[in-house]
Amino acid sequence: MKDLVKLLNREVANFGVLYTKLHNYHWLVTGNQFYRLHELFENLYDEVTEHFDAVAERILMLEAKPLGTLKEFLENATISEAAGNETADEMLQATIADFEKLNEEFYEIVGKAQDLGDEVTVDLAIGILSSLQKHIWMLKATLG
Repeated sequence: MKDLVKLLNREVANFGVLYTKLHNYHWLVTGNQFYRLHELFENLYDEVTEHFDAVAERILMLEAKPLGTLKEFLENATISEAAGNETADEMLQATIADFEKLNEEFYEIVGKAQDLGDEVTVDLAIGILSSLQKHIWMLKATLG
């Protein structure tokens, strides 16, 4: 179970970083897609908040402690912060790359949870995978 908690905590860290990154994009996006992307990034950080909370609560249900500080998030995340000077297209490309990274990592969580017979974590991870994959498709379509 310890290995599963470590994988889940990695995603708590990623969601913490991603939440801030998407806010940065929401605030700083400019250009002819401003209104649409401003709304998109807000919708994405709202959804990330739900995943962030659900994964942290699952760790608590497994009688472990979720990461909870910005320092811990940055030390454990596999995605990086926003630079703060990205173009709209670079923001979309970075978001796709982040979601693809999370997609890959959540498959690892599914495998580990299945090995442990933890169907609740499997279900949680599959729900997040479904969301990530839909967003990856839609973000790629937005870029053209």
